[in-house]
Amino acid sequence: MDTQNTRKNKLYKSFGYAFQGIFNTILHERNMQIHCVVTLLVVIFGFILHISLIEWLFCLVLFGLVLSLELVNTALEAVVDLVTEERKPLAKKAKDAAAGAVLMSAIMAAIIGGIIFFPKLYAFLFIS
Repeated sequence: MDTQNTRKNKLYKSFGYAFQGIFNTILHERNMQIHCVVTLLVVIFGFILHISLIEWLFCLVLFGLVLSLELVNTALEAVVDLVTEERKPLAKKAKDAAAGAVLMSAIMAAIIGGIIFFPKLYAFLFIS
């Protein structure tokens, strides 16, 4: 048995499962769809307003953070729902905390986005 091919096959499959999880979440979760639309709008405005390389890096890190946390939130909600259909205080606490993590990252991303984009938008609209 060729263990190197087996490892490559397992690695290939694990990437496939990861992409399946991403695409499934995008297709079926409203909040992830909202985050994707906002990400696309930020990219479009980034090109229009000519944000700097450092500003792009901040945006990319924030895209990764918010989208990753939404994936984790979705996974946690699915696991909690799988374990119990009853309303339990600990299940609610777990789901609320995960949703809060996404919200906190989205708020911080919006604040940083405002710091990056508002001066450029102002200059674009009123100075040029």
